[in-house]
Amino acid sequence: MKIYFACSISGGRKDEKVYQHLVKKLLELGHHVPTAHIAETGIEIIDGQEDPSDIYQRDVDWIAESDTLIAEVSTPSHGVGYEIGYALSLGKPVLCLYDWIVDISKMITGNPHRLLAVRSYRNLQEAEEILSNYLAEIRSDLPQT
Repeated sequence: MKIYFACSISGGRKDEKVYQHLVKKLLELGHHVPTAHIAETGIEIIDGQEDPSDIYQRDVDWIAESDTLIAEVSTPSHGVGYEIGYALSLGKPVLCLYDWIVDISKMITGNPHRLLAVRSYRNLQEAEEILSNYLAEIRSDLPQT
């Protein structure tokens, strides 16, 4: 499955280790994650050197080509919010994961969209279980190729 992973870059990197763990798990499960590089340390420096219109076009193309978008939303990010909305507008299923101790935007938690799943986790093991369950659920809903 092709998964667009979204997380905060310029909004803050305090959850970078979580991003790295989640991307590693997705790759271990055999998924293609074109945005795996955004979990890496120093991505905000690399991203800062790229042309914004190039990043925008690359990312919206990747979202369009992906089967689902998975976002870690514990750290607020304008870009991630945009990506979530864009994916939903394309009819893509979206999973938003966040640390249970964080209050996240009510624009996420209050959104009734049928393709949006919002789940909190208490630790990385629970986050992995949520990922696995979500992917199994949407895999059965995706067209078989």
